[in-house]
Amino acid sequence: MATASVPTLKPRLIPSSPKSPTAPSAQPQKQNFVRLTLWPLVAATFFMVSGGTFGTEEIVHGAGYGRGILILLLTPVLWSLPTAFMIGELSSALPHEGGYYAWVRRAMGKFWGFQEAWLSLVASIFDMAIYPTLFVTYLNRLFPWFAEGRRDWYVAAGIVAVCALLNIAGVRVVTTTSLWLFFLLSSPFVLIVLLTPFKFGALTHASTNAGSAPVGILTGLLVCMWNYMGWDNASTIAAEVERPQRTYPRAMLYAVLIVSLSYVLPVGAMWLTGLSPAQFEPGSWADIAGLLGGPFLRTGLVLAAMASAFGMFNSLVMSYSRLPLAMAQDGMLPKVFGKLHSKSRAPWVAIVVLAIGWACCLGLGFDRLVTIDILIYGVSLGLEFLALIVLRVREPELERPFRVPGGWLGALLIGVPPMLLLGLSIVRSESEHIFGMSSFAFGMILIASGAVAYALSLLFKPAGLNLPAGETPEPVA
Repeated sequence: MATASVPTLKPRLIPSSPKSPTAPSAQPQKQNFVRLTLWPLVAATFFMVSGGTFGTEEIVHGAGYGRGILILLLTPVLWSLPTAFMIGELSSALPHEGGYYAWVRRAMGKFWGFQEAWLSLVASIFDMAIYPTLFVTYLNRLFPWFAEGRRDWYVAAGIVAVCALLNIAGVRVVTTTSLWLFFLLSSPFVLIVLLTPFKFGALTHASTNAGSAPVGILTGLLVCMWNYMGWDNASTIAAEVERPQRTYPRAMLYAVLIVSLSYVLPVGAMWLTGLSPAQFEPGSWADIAGLLGGPFLRTGLVLAAMASAFGMFNSLVMSYSRLPLAMAQDGMLPKVFGKLHSKSRAPWVAIVVLAIGWACCLGLGFDRLVTIDILIYGVSLGLEFLALIVLRVREPELERPFRVPGGWLGALLIGVPPMLLLGLSIVRSESEHIFGMSSFAFGMILIASGAVAYALSLLFKPAGLNLPAGETPEPVA
């Protein structure tokens, strides 16, 4: 397949200090390829964050309907909306390839930029393997033949390969696929919402054969936080979005609303049926759909779950692959990671390397790693909120088409609720164990390993790591 290497680096340096926010390095490169518009970006963000109503079962099981809906409504206000506002300001001011990595590096220097990218890529190891596994889990409900031998692994590896190829084809292909998958996975839940008024109180004594394992309200809250996290993933493709200064803030706010409704409406609808919250367990939405609409709706729900898993993995490949690309363009990784496809401009080397790594992790379990995922993500999110403040101080004249509401006070306080919720994951991680240690200790080892990786990278002395603070190499066509 024909490829084009990312432009080589000149020895000359371009200052990007606070006194020169309009320096060429601060402006996105103009490229001749199709850019993303609002609704494809909303669809991609939806899958990067949510992927639909799946995952709300433990929230209902642990908290019940009333408190569960309250959690589903409050979490986006305290967790998602502040993040969306922060992303709206930074992505409109600095619409660079690499998104949050570029923001943190510009605000706090190369070390912290490296840590931001490291945390995201490490978290992806624990996060990305679950989506092909979920796809196979639901596929086995329809065709148990795939559960025999190693067939399920081959299907999961096939999902990784297909998504890698779609991503190499370009962001437009990925986001268009996401848009159609959104309609596919939403339709069964729309039917559930429409059918429940005709089943008012009819499922009071119904059973989905759910397990009896207790799920606490804290677990439900942590699962809800996981279901609502990942908003910054869409920022890494900013250079491939049409009018990002206007598109990103709108896309974030629309996506918050759509994700919230996709959680709350089906749960509220099931409350009308009288079905016991104890009947909710991971994967039980298919059985619940069968109670409402019979085998046809159950099959539709299983297909929707497969579409959700596929769409989430597909969109996240697009997000994560831009981190090695941006780091290679900065000289912080080998230049081979900056190779772009000649037609789609997709970072095909980064996509292939990451896909191989994720395929090797398909056998990892995910149940005990939710708290680790939240912990690592929370630290990276904290760096992004800090970058928001630092850039306000260092570069007050930087053009910000969208600003966090509330002036300086709003910018200072907006990160407080997400960080307080992060504290809950720390409390819970002390009681979870993996590899003979608490999840908190394991997570801290992973976080600290970023400093070790940075120190090792200094031994190879890549160009980007040796640049003076506040300067970036200029790419040459």
